[in-house]
Amino acid sequence: MDNLRIVNESLTGARGVDEQTCASVAILADRLERLKQSSSLFAEIGFSPHVKKLTRQAEPMVAGRYGR
Repeated sequence: MDNLRIVNESLTGARGVDEQTCASVAILADRLERLKQSSSLFAEIGFSPHVKKLTRQAEPMVAGRYGR
């Protein structure tokens, strides 16, 4: 899966945090939400603190690009 690879590479420093990283995290978050809605087995599943930090780091970059 490209989205998993992109996020993993961004977490390990093999690639920079960019718009593609943000898009990949958003896609994975959407998939996780759909899993949570489909079964209570996934209710407590979430992103690691590292992914959450990565997302926070990327927010200013994306906001600056789109003028939020």
